[in-house]
Amino acid sequence: MIPRLLHPFAKPAKDRDDFRELVRAEGVRVWDSTGKEYIDGLGSLWYCQVGYGRAEIIEAVEKQMQELVYNLFDPWASPVSEAAAERIADLSPLDEARVFLCCSGSEAVDSAFKIARLTAQLREQPDRQIMLRRGRGYHGVNTAGTSLQGIAPNRENWGDLVPHVLEIDPDDIESAARVFAEHGDNIAGVICEPVQGAGGVHPPTDDYLRRLREMCTASGALLIFDEVICGFGRTGSWFGAQTFGVTPDLMTFAKGVTSGYQPVGGVIVSRAVCATLEADADFLFRHGFTYSGHPAGCAAALANIDIIEREGLVARADEIGERFAAGLAALAADGSLATYRGIGAVWAAQMPDGTEPAQTVAVRDAMLDAGVICRPIGTSLGFCPPLVIDDADIDLMLDVLATALA
Repeated sequence: MIPRLLHPFAKPAKDRDDFRELVRAEGVRVWDSTGKEYIDGLGSLWYCQVGYGRAEIIEAVEKQMQELVYNLFDPWASPVSEAAAERIADLSPLDEARVFLCCSGSEAVDSAFKIARLTAQLREQPDRQIMLRRGRGYHGVNTAGTSLQGIAPNRENWGDLVPHVLEIDPDDIESAARVFAEHGDNIAGVICEPVQGAGGVHPPTDDYLRRLREMCTASGALLIFDEVICGFGRTGSWFGAQTFGVTPDLMTFAKGVTSGYQPVGGVIVSRAVCATLEADADFLFRHGFTYSGHPAGCAAALANIDIIEREGLVARADEIGERFAAGLAALAADGSLATYRGIGAVWAAQMPDGTEPAQTVAVRDAMLDAGVICRPIGTSLGFCPPLVIDDADIDLMLDVLATALA
């Protein structure tokens, strides 16, 4: 039977009985409708930093919903929304930043895209409209984000997308240098994940991000870091920008800001860009969503950040990374894997040479049958567990991976 629900990133013709129906979650585990238990090795979809069933977040959301949920369009304001924006800005590497709030990473990317183009227009540079995307990059599925995709299949079959988007090589920084040499004066911005997530978990090559920053500064373009996966402790710092010591002009975030308890995303806007937006007291920022700064979502963000700070989960990401690296290195040494890559608590296991994507899916399915969730990405398997995972569960995940590969 075809389900009435049209599932995201799924085959529309897939039978409802072929889905695994989840009904409960607690800690780092979820259970399906048959009672089967799984260790969540992907944090749902790269986002559940603090694990499931956290009463502090649930209670904060309930309390806020009992008090007030209301829009933030002018002239309205909300103290909890303002508090969330201030907290997020203070955790970022951007001094005196402001935060635009929305509901998802896709909305955040489209907002950053518009802000980059808008900034050029307000600075009286109307021809500065080119945006650079990075091969393998994933930036959500709204119109601008789809256009900025470095994953080609995600751009197919939608007809014409946003114009003036050029692609640079994801590893060779000289590819970007050539594009800047030809188009520098017309480049509005460059969007880049500090660590590419959905494209296969690829940390940047040496000096890539620093050189990209230098090119943007020299040409007057804005550097946009898509921190939707990297943000809120995943790379061993609050944001990937801090992990790699490179400061962008705009930063998108979502996912880990609430650990998925509420749909919240946003853009952290640098002081220089804010100054442009604020320069004319009569200028109206004609962008926003019905649920921008939704008070219940902001209450979840504040409670989630409290947990991350109180339990030292940013530092825990590096401990998780050391254990993952050791286990994956052993599998690569015996030939079960071709290689592995990652940082902090986000990793990919690269299947042996000659593996087809369908075989990678089969390994994923074998791991599901054994009670471990991961994500097939081409010929690699992605891991992004909650930051509250303990060492015993990491070892169990690695043992299941070894068995599935064998």
